[in-house]
Amino acid sequence: MTHPVTEGLALAACGLLLLGAAFQLTLSAGAPWASAAYGGRAALADGRLPSRYRVASLITAVVLVAIGWLLLLRGGVVGSASESSGLTAACWGFAVIFGLNTVGNLAGRHPVERWGMGALTACLTVLCVVLALG
Repeated sequence: MTHPVTEGLALAACGLLLLGAAFQLTLSAGAPWASAAYGGRAALADGRLPSRYRVASLITAVVLVAIGWLLLLRGGVVGSASESSGLTAACWGFAVIFGLNTVGNLAGRHPVERWGMGALTACLTVLCVVLALG
């Protein structure tokens, strides 16, 4: 794979991760979209998440940004560690995590969770596999 292609894939993955992180941040800030997250089972009557789920969403957003940074490293967009075996292993781990998350999202009740976030995590799964193979 050529270097510009790898960089582009890493940037695409990072963009998707930022989209997911933004969604999680809005949930943690109290946006009334809880029915589109956590299988819709955590939504309060006003559409917001309970406090413990809001904290979980905040942590998720931070983790997604950290994963994005690692994918940018793997893609050679930042730093010089793109050939690191640790980053390769991390990409495989992310692919597994996003693959499992896709299954959970597709089982969600809300169309945003099922089709929107399901598509997002499916794309991230593929991008992480390609970056791992890199």
